[in-house]
Amino acid sequence: MKRILITGANSYIGTSVEKYLAQWPDQYQVDTIDMIDDSWREKSFAGYDCVFHVAGIAHQDSGKITEERKQLYYKVNTDLTVDTAKKAKADGVKQFIFMSSIIVYGLSAKMGEMKVITTETKPTPEGAYGDSKLQAELGILPLSDESFKVCVLRPPMIYGPGCKGNYPILSKAAKTLPFFPDVQNQRSMLFVGNLCVYVKRVIDSMMFGVFFPQNKGYVCTSDMVRQIAKTHGKKIHLTKVFNPLLRLFSGKIGIIDKVFGSMVYEQSNNIPTEMIGFSDSIALTEGAEQYEF
Repeated sequence: MKRILITGANSYIGTSVEKYLAQWPDQYQVDTIDMIDDSWREKSFAGYDCVFHVAGIAHQDSGKITEERKQLYYKVNTDLTVDTAKKAKADGVKQFIFMSSIIVYGLSAKMGEMKVITTETKPTPEGAYGDSKLQAELGILPLSDESFKVCVLRPPMIYGPGCKGNYPILSKAAKTLPFFPDVQNQRSMLFVGNLCVYVKRVIDSMMFGVFFPQNKGYVCTSDMVRQIAKTHGKKIHLTKVFNPLLRLFSGKIGIIDKVFGSMVYEQSNNIPTEMIGFSDSIALTEGAEQYEF
């Protein structure tokens, strides 16, 4: 039996993985630990095969941030991650998995352009949040050795039942707007159920290094909005009438490129063999079908 410790009690990703692994009670024992204060430092990590580190501050800022907020990103996303990894290694843990982000590669391409990320692409984070994630990676990867495997996951946008972030905004638009821009962009995305499958594979195979978990196919934002609307029995009209205005402000207003720009990971063999398809993932996220881990 593998013993797994998930940092960040009640986190969306941590809770999802915990519920998923609960299907195999004879194979995995999963514990969680809260890292809001320093009491976690008193807990021994001895006996755990893997620490899955998801504790951190999510990216919720737009535009300029305060110096205080900037320092908090580095304190939590960087320093806490490095300290946790060092403790895990000192206590004899065999594997450390860190949830980083595609944000380490900076912003999306402008409308009409394509940003393709490969294993050779150099990270160029935009802002303190992205840099805090990258600095955490740089702090923990050198700790990896034969007895302590460090695995960094850089997922794109994660969506699923109860998710936060950009997906709920798109979902609300799909359910309320009669029209939506018809822009043929491409984005890597990741359904939380597919992430759970991937994390299980990482743990089972004791994988180490840097990986790009993603759905098998790229997602067009306009198609996603149309699929969400369809799931609710609503037809939304996609129109190109707004495209000239969107192109005019692309590169100037960040939310435009975040929604309609293109940013993908190069598809590779680095994907789970067991995947939930796009339309099914939307139905599960929207509650049209019951989702059970």
